[in-house]
Amino acid sequence: MGRTVIIGDVHGCARELEALLGAVGVVRDDAVHFVGDLVARGPDTRRVLEIARELGALSVVGNHEQRLLHARAARARGERGPKLGPSHTLLMRTLTDEEWAELDAMPLYHDLAPHGVRIVHAGVAPGVPIEQQDPYMLTHIRSLDENGAPSASLGTVPWGARYSGPPHVVFGHNAPAKIQLHDWATGVDSGCVYGGALTALVLPPDAPVPPVAERRDCIVSVPAQRVYFSHSG
Repeated sequence: MGRTVIIGDVHGCARELEALLGAVGVVRDDAVHFVGDLVARGPDTRRVLEIARELGALSVVGNHEQRLLHARAARARGERGPKLGPSHTLLMRTLTDEEWAELDAMPLYHDLAPHGVRIVHAGVAPGVPIEQQDPYMLTHIRSLDENGAPSASLGTVPWGARYSGPPHVVFGHNAPAKIQLHDWATGVDSGCVYGGALTALVLPPDAPVPPVAERRDCIVSVPAQRVYFSHSG
């Protein structure tokens, strides 16, 4: 039985992913999982997808994979589809059938029962059963508004601060908030593609996620080699 390694938003940062796998010391018996957004904005999405395949890793779907899949489906119907940035447009032209199948197979969430963990790209609305969650919010939620409703905006109240499990939710998507450690949720998007770091939560075999005070010992990060993408251009 190996460890479980849950990696934050990679966004095409293949060199950092290789460095993180080395820092963690991933071996054959370890199970690697991703929180989605393996693609776009960074320099080498196709190498990231190749690494995921080589590892036999499972990733939940992120909003950037969804954007590509929705655009591809729209074009097949002869429709315009969602607006795409330059990196998404390039991937629309260059992804292979195998890589499209890799994206298409990504579920909205994935449970790791031995750890009591649920992996979701962005998070969940507190108090709502998973079967009743808004699929859009599973890939876009960041905060709760003044009425406690889920919101895709940064907001002032992270959804994880109000969420009470089980299960413990491990998520990404919210790079400005960096690593988030809540009682029942752990955010592992530390903004690699924006010049931050790439982060993994590493759990021993069948172990639950430890309390906040001890959880830092399960976090491994490597710095980004440079800023690959800036929202300001």
